[in-house]
Amino acid sequence: MTSKGPEEEHPSVTLFRQYLRIRTVQPKPDYGAAVAFLEERACQLGLSCQKVEVAPGYVVTVLTWPGTNPTLSSILLNSHTDVVPVFKEYWSHDPFEAFKDSEGYIYARGAQDMKCISIQYLEAVRRLKAEGHQLPRTIHMTFVPDEEVGGHQGMELFVQRPEFQALRAGFALDEGLANPTDAFTVFYSERSPWWVRVTSTGRPGHSSRFIKDTAAEKLHKVVSSILAFREKEQQRLQSNPHLKEGAVTSVNLTKLEGGVAYNVVPATMSASFDFRVAPDVDLKAFEEQLQSWCQAAGEGVTFEFGQKWTQPQVTPTDDSNPWWAAFSRVCKDMNLTLEPEIFPAATDSRYLRAVGVPALGFSPMNHTPVLLHDHDERLHEAVFLRGVDIYTRLLPALASVPALPGES
Repeated sequence: MTSKGPEEEHPSVTLFRQYLRIRTVQPKPDYGAAVAFLEERACQLGLSCQKVEVAPGYVVTVLTWPGTNPTLSSILLNSHTDVVPVFKEYWSHDPFEAFKDSEGYIYARGAQDMKCISIQYLEAVRRLKAEGHQLPRTIHMTFVPDEEVGGHQGMELFVQRPEFQALRAGFALDEGLANPTDAFTVFYSERSPWWVRVTSTGRPGHSSRFIKDTAAEKLHKVVSSILAFREKEQQRLQSNPHLKEGAVTSVNLTKLEGGVAYNVVPATMSASFDFRVAPDVDLKAFEEQLQSWCQAAGEGVTFEFGQKWTQPQVTPTDDSNPWWAAFSRVCKDMNLTLEPEIFPAATDSRYLRAVGVPALGFSPMNHTPVLLHDHDERLHEAVFLRGVDIYTRLLPALASVPALPGES
């Protein structure tokens, strides 16, 4: 793919690069600059702009394009404004310069996750408005903080607020992942994050002796049980070509803590695990399984949750779902191959689905390696612009879904 010279850069690309330069990087994102940028966009596009402070310093910005039929539920286009930290020494270019190379690749933190989507929404709405479209359903674009650290000061609070209820969202689009092939991935559910800390207590003493019932021995048993489960799930994934990563439960041992000195057997040790539980798993039975692994290790072994998501929801991907029917029809008309999957990690979609809003995770980037959270995160300008085209076709179709039962 070749790109135009800088003097002919497409204005949508220029806007994208401008947004990428705003340092909304965790742990101290410049949310103020992002909100100001979005207010300016609202002003230019003639959209109303609502700012909802869900926690001190955490603002959800809502840009609204009213539909012609206010009795219908609305379309929610969600994106998050924060990006993950960078290790500058591993980047070929400054991650906040939005450098574009001679081939047209734009290097920046947030290029894929997910500032591209925010600008694609805005540019698709700009285009549709300029062409004189008036759509039956209202379109709300929500720009939320805090997603990269769990959304607890963002979408999780926002969905509980009257301002969210007032949007009357009927369907939502949120982020997905790039796809290195010709196809586009679309996500209809997510795995549930369970962060589990296992604490083992045992007999302390001098480490020159064979002390029985130590914290380390018992912790070792639990770790072995959990890693054996991990191996089994990995085998299940690898042996079935039809299974994707999101369809099995993953787990990683992420922290080991305990001990004070080489020659002291500690009374307490702990191990922390990040489980991502597949949506078809019986969560009550799974928690009982955790319990039994701890019990089998011996007395004084307990676990606690750092995070425990218990509301996995699945958005149907067949024609029983009018939103899916409209979404997939546009993709078919545009000759886009869709690969429906369960999202392997977590996004703000889980909060939307949990309050009854069907949601699809979709980042229209194909022929693109998955580089979110990676060094040298980048996106080709042609892929970015194609995404604007795709949303320009999707939005009228979604906003024209006929009245559903209970809407008119």
